[in-house]
Amino acid sequence: MAKSRYQSRTYRTRMQRAGLVGFRVVVQETDLMILAQHDLSGEVRRLIIQERQQLETYIEQFPEFLTTLTPWPPDPYAPPLVREMIQAAATAGVGPMAAVAGAIAARVGQALAPLTEEVIVENGGDIFMHLKRPATVSLYAGRSPLSHKVGLRIQTEDHKILGVCTSSGTVGPSLSFGRADAACVVAADTALADACATALGNRVSEASAINSALEWIGTIPGLEGAVVVVGEHLGAWGQIELVPL
Repeated sequence: MAKSRYQSRTYRTRMQRAGLVGFRVVVQETDLMILAQHDLSGEVRRLIIQERQQLETYIEQFPEFLTTLTPWPPDPYAPPLVREMIQAAATAGVGPMAAVAGAIAARVGQALAPLTEEVIVENGGDIFMHLKRPATVSLYAGRSPLSHKVGLRIQTEDHKILGVCTSSGTVGPSLSFGRADAACVVAADTALADACATALGNRVSEASAINSALEWIGTIPGLEGAVVVVGEHLGAWGQIELVPL
């Protein structure tokens, strides 16, 4: 996978949940922060290495998979992680690497779910959650005055799986063609939420584009909601409960 300039993830200091312990696992560019009942670092490291090896082998075979900005053709012979990335990116109309962080977070989180009552996996602003109680996700939007001032309240049924993924044109090293401080998408499929967050952010060049971008995201099946922040402006669509922090 392509290397990127490291960004200090100070927002992780806000990650906490009663009854869960936090631990970080880093393997090359993959940098996960996890909340679970117990420290499962060894298992997480094994899972990351397994998923990365399969992805890196695929990229060695198809180098353009790493750089293309358009959807990749379906490949029934690709590893599960790659197939999930391909499907999510095709739905959003972006390149498959736009879904990599969410897809890895979900693969790790799903494998950990039998080992802990709840698990949260954060991967560069993309979050997989397997919850049995409600939670609030703080919306990080860089220098926007709304950053960490607004939260997404997640109402769950017992052991609900949900992805909350955020893209930004002003924060971090990820490629974005927009200028949104935060483009956040919520979906049961974390890889899909990741790809759609990128696509949503790409459509927001300025605050006046928020409404049209949200109208577009509302046409994609499988999403629960979305939020866009540009400076002091915020727009939301779908089953989103915003709370002040």
